[in-house]
Amino acid sequence: MAAIADQEGMSYLETTGRRALTLYLPLALMLFLLLFPFYWMATTSFKPDNELYDYGRFNPLWIVHPTLEHIHKLLFETDFPDWAVNTILISVASTFLSLFASVCAAYAIERLRYRGAQFVGLAIFLAYLVPPSILFIPLATVVFELGLFDSRWALILTYPTFLVPFCTWLLMGYFRTIPYELEECALIDGASRLQILRKITLPLALPGLISAGIFAFTLSWNEFIYALTFISSSENKTIPVGAITELVEGDVYHWGSLMAAALLGSVPVVLLYSFFVEHYVSSLTGAVKE
Repeated sequence: MAAIADQEGMSYLETTGRRALTLYLPLALMLFLLLFPFYWMATTSFKPDNELYDYGRFNPLWIVHPTLEHIHKLLFETDFPDWAVNTILISVASTFLSLFASVCAAYAIERLRYRGAQFVGLAIFLAYLVPPSILFIPLATVVFELGLFDSRWALILTYPTFLVPFCTWLLMGYFRTIPYELEECALIDGASRLQILRKITLPLALPGLISAGIFAFTLSWNEFIYALTFISSSENKTIPVGAITELVEGDVYHWGSLMAAALLGSVPVVLLYSFFVEHYVSSLTGAVKE
């Protein structure tokens, strides 16, 4: 009966007109809204200045005379290569550091049965709700006292303050779906907790780890406030901060180079999502199962 009901419920999509109206048109509109910013960044990156500012003679949505001038300015007249290297190193290091701490915290809260574990998990999640704009003030004092100002370590060690709570909360939901019987059998066979975590729990939670890693990497890559506060020299800046501070001179905006920086800066994140999208979707599905 359920199969018959499903077939009857989807019968309205059999005609081409209804399928186009209810399926293809919404999908096309969604794709347009999602991809148009990337299209705008790409066209602006390759437009000469006269086309960027003269919409009376040139179509704002099309390129008449493409140029590499803005990309050349970004790559060879700014410290963009250093910004890219800094952003990659800081994002990767802070992601791995946060995942290690989050795995330990989430496993202890969800798999070790003790009184008050849920309150500890709730407290960790509430820490994620504290705005970074408030936290960077006391963190600035700590960074200065430790002598880490204007170095990569200033960001690598401060980014986990907002990455660990979120990753811990995400992994808690995924660890909760793993049957306790698997660990109990391993304990009976003489396995230690570390062996259980390494050989049983983590392999089963791999999609959740990938999802948490993608979120942590993306948040680190796009972070702005800490990078603006703790870094001052141009060669140590990250892409979000370097593009804004170095390509805006007073009231002069170098829009071509700015859009080129935004476009090139978004490519690694897009590639990361495209490679791990299946694991990402499966982790979100598994995290809500009971």
